[in-house]
Amino acid sequence: MTTTARAQGATVWLTGLPSAGKTTIARILGTRLKAEGRRVEILDGDEVRRFLSAGLGFSREDRNTNVQRIGLVAEVLARNGVLAVVPVIAPYADSRDAVRERHEASGTPYIEVHVATPVEVCSERDVKGLYARQAAGRLTGLTGVDDPYEPPLDPALTLETHLQTPEQSADSVHAVLAARGLV
Repeated sequence: MTTTARAQGATVWLTGLPSAGKTTIARILGTRLKAEGRRVEILDGDEVRRFLSAGLGFSREDRNTNVQRIGLVAEVLARNGVLAVVPVIAPYADSRDAVRERHEASGTPYIEVHVATPVEVCSERDVKGLYARQAAGRLTGLTGVDDPYEPPLDPALTLETHLQTPEQSADSVHAVLAARGLV
């Protein structure tokens, strides 16, 4: 019986405010990793919420449930040799910590990246019109504005996307993966 070496999987968890650049960075990174022959899945928080977490609201409990579901899927993929790139707000530290602990328990690499874009810059970008709706009084509970965001205390990488291009941000994440022997 012959065994074939399988590439090491990992979860790259991109957390930050809405419109911080998480999904853009994830897509650039995913394209690069696929071009290098890696198995990659991007678990975008908005897309996953529509299917895996349909029916959940935006209470702290529902947000935690959503993050735990995404974290479970990411860990299973990563444990099986896939690079799971996860752009998701995940506003609460305890929820992200639980995802990290799940990865640690299975011996699966977990890399937390804080996409640390100031709320003023996110508001200007306003990719989905959330900040405009909040300012007009048509939306409450916007993370970082009238709902909390707890930044990671010790991320593997902090990206200040207002000071670099999305490609430079993706390159920085790739460099962390390379330094850890994951690519």
